[in-house]
Amino acid sequence: MIPRLQPAGLALAAILLAGCTTAPPRPLPPAVDAGQAQAMQEQRRQQLEAIPQWAMQGRIAVNVADKGGSGRLEWQQQGMAYRVSLSAPVTRQSWQLSGEPGGATLEGLEGGPRSGPDAGVLLREATGWQIPLESMAWWVRGLPSPGAGELVFGADGRLQRVVAEGWTVEYQEWLPATAGWPAMPRRLQASREGARVRLVVDGWDAVP
Repeated sequence: MIPRLQPAGLALAAILLAGCTTAPPRPLPPAVDAGQAQAMQEQRRQQLEAIPQWAMQGRIAVNVADKGGSGRLEWQQQGMAYRVSLSAPVTRQSWQLSGEPGGATLEGLEGGPRSGPDAGVLLREATGWQIPLESMAWWVRGLPSPGAGELVFGADGRLQRVVAEGWTVEYQEWLPATAGWPAMPRRLQASREGARVRLVVDGWDAVP
């Protein structure tokens, strides 16, 4: 015989059943239209232009055809001048690339430093790493480089894809806005003709 529930037991069962009821899904925020996304991007650009000196730390992975490498990345920018440090823990190699538009110097090579007019070409010839450094200074901050051909925004109004100079840059994760900083990229990937650069940002700093 199945025992009957007393009134107190019926009340308890009703409470338990109510607790098991699935809560209704929260409504998603409305999608941002193209005009709003452009306005948000312009506001970000203005905020970032007010931080001409900055530093970024992260991890980078580079693949070119069937070859690849990964390591730590530290980037310091002062206006148009930059200093980029790359270190590969597996091979215990490290390089420092410094320069500005029109010229760069790569240190950490056998035979001494090398200089050239194009930082990306200099790095590729010396290390095999294909990284569009001067454009990356824009992309890593979530800004299109000068002359970018295509911009795609997500439903949240944040930049989702940039096509520029034959590269496709995809933004996969963003850090929330903080005091003095707008929302900043956390994960991004740039790819072109068998070359791929993946970057995970660990932190941003404004340099006084």
